[in-house]
Amino acid sequence: MLLSIFILFLVDIKNLFKRSKKVFVSIFFFNLGVSLGYVLMAYINGFSPWNYIIYINLKVFMLTYFVFTFFDKINVIQFFSFSKDLTYLLTMTLSQIFSYKKTFEDFRMAFKSRVVSLRNKEKAFITNTLKFFFTKAFKDSKEKSLALKARGFFSEKVKK
Repeated sequence: MLLSIFILFLVDIKNLFKRSKKVFVSIFFFNLGVSLGYVLMAYINGFSPWNYIIYINLKVFMLTYFVFTFFDKINVIQFFSFSKDLTYLLTMTLSQIFSYKKTFEDFRMAFKSRVVSLRNKEKAFITNTLKFFFTKAFKDSKEKSLALKARGFFSEKVKK
């Protein structure tokens, strides 16, 4: 495993510290929760968790670093260009991701610009934002489902 991490670092030497920081930040809370739970269970059951904790955290770091490097180096749309259907699905997925990202940024900037006057209304603002995203996801899922049906993705075989 350490050899794999070393090879990844060599391949990505220019972005080593920047990407390592990004990977660490993205996995920190998840790994912390899982690790603390495992350490607690290990002490309750009377065995040493440290070898496994180190192993699993290094593995998560390595896989996450690989995925970040892979998607930085590879154009995903060209990668799936061998299949018209996969390219269509990927395009729909990416358009939805970018749409949600833009909407989230709009909400974040609106909140940031009004944070002084919203202190007592933060919970309501966050609740309304979550409701908006759930409603948007529900409506978008219906729309995407209809678009996929129109393209023949959910064709049902007729039983005779």
